[in-house]
Amino acid sequence: MTNRRLILTLAATAALSALALTAVWARDIPRVATGFVANVLCSETFVTGADPARIFAETTAAMPGTGLIGWALDYRIDRARRDVTVMLFGLGRSHAVYREGLGCHLDHGGAVADIPLPATEAKPPQPSLPEIAGPSVVAPQSPQLAAALDRAFAEPEQPPFRRTKAIVVVRDGQVVAERYANGYGVETPILGFSATKSVMSALTGILVRKGKLTLDRPAPVVAWQGPGDPRQAIAVDHLLRHTAGLALGSSLSASLASVLEPVNRMKFMEPDMAAYAESVALETPPGTAWNYNDGNTVILSHLIRDAAGGRASDVLRLARQELFDPLGMRHVTLEFDAAGTPEGSSQILMPARDWARFGLLYLNDGVAGAKRILPEGWVKYSASPTPNAWVGMGAGFWTNQGDSFGASYRIERGWPRDAFFAKGTIGQYVIIVPSERLVIVRLGRSPNWPPEADGVFDLVRDVVAATGNKAHASAGN
Repeated sequence: MTNRRLILTLAATAALSALALTAVWARDIPRVATGFVANVLCSETFVTGADPARIFAETTAAMPGTGLIGWALDYRIDRARRDVTVMLFGLGRSHAVYREGLGCHLDHGGAVADIPLPATEAKPPQPSLPEIAGPSVVAPQSPQLAAALDRAFAEPEQPPFRRTKAIVVVRDGQVVAERYANGYGVETPILGFSATKSVMSALTGILVRKGKLTLDRPAPVVAWQGPGDPRQAIAVDHLLRHTAGLALGSSLSASLASVLEPVNRMKFMEPDMAAYAESVALETPPGTAWNYNDGNTVILSHLIRDAAGGRASDVLRLARQELFDPLGMRHVTLEFDAAGTPEGSSQILMPARDWARFGLLYLNDGVAGAKRILPEGWVKYSASPTPNAWVGMGAGFWTNQGDSFGASYRIERGWPRDAFFAKGTIGQYVIIVPSERLVIVRLGRSPNWPPEADGVFDLVRDVVAATGNKAHASAGN
């Protein structure tokens, strides 16, 4: 063993030992770590079609602290069986399995829900949303836009690196600039991580429009219906705003330390994520405190499944008929857990243009063409600030409205006040700027810290300057 490898082994062992002293359930750490890696590797190998070695290296590099154990993670891709196995020190083992049309799920060794795919129509319905671009990549429509994309894809000399995968800029309903990294293109599905939560918010809005869900009434969770259960006070609005108050820990940090959060046991060790999240006691009374965690959206995903008809296939049918098809989103993969509940906290993959089409729905006040998809007022509600959400969060979206620290920080760095956005960890964004008629999609594999690491502050500022009214006035002279 080389001195360097010995030092890394000792450092990793010390790190894990320290964590073991802080939590009685530290035995979960290897399986949480391997579960995260297995899930991402499986999805991006078999859905995206990316190189597993590249996925592994870029994902672990983007997560602080993972370098301590990344070298000790061993992964195996079986392309014939279409599955992924990941191990850490031989102590933890996670297995992710791909199913055609359904993406990947973590296999915990028990029963897995059978999910028949809804029948595909021979001739897909005509989208309600007008087409945003032709089949070819749209070159930047001005030198200023080209410079903006050049800067967004440029890598600094020293880490942290940006690893930008795709950028699509839409103004007035048309793509005016886009670019892709090598190995990615117009039809490449890309994992949105927590930007998925905003899609679940849209499905919630559709069900509210249909009268199947109600925002301000107690959420119909069976596990909370016992006499005197204080969780009966949790409403759908609380789940969308992350104010439900359940003791699940936080999902804000993408780092080695975050494996200690109960919410990550839910995601990477439990076959029925919603059942686990719904079993957790309250930490704070519903509506009184803000705490961003994936369990809120997993419970919401369970409610969506039940309201759609009770089966995973019903969710797929609802999503396709009411959201994806009307917007022309043809390459979307929604993944499910082993119990058949959508993994709505983080597991949707779709091309950057489809993420842009989703953003256009919100730019256009929930309407695609002449078809109303979201209830009237839903977009305004989604962007309205949640009290005490210091990052600046609305209902299913992040927002620059209100006086939160996060909103002020972004505005000081050039974001318009009316911007709101879907956000996924390590560098995924669907940014809607109504005042500029803009949707900006940026997907990549960048660390969350420092905030400038992904280059999105520069990207938004550059694109607004290149496409705004002043830029158009100058171009006309």
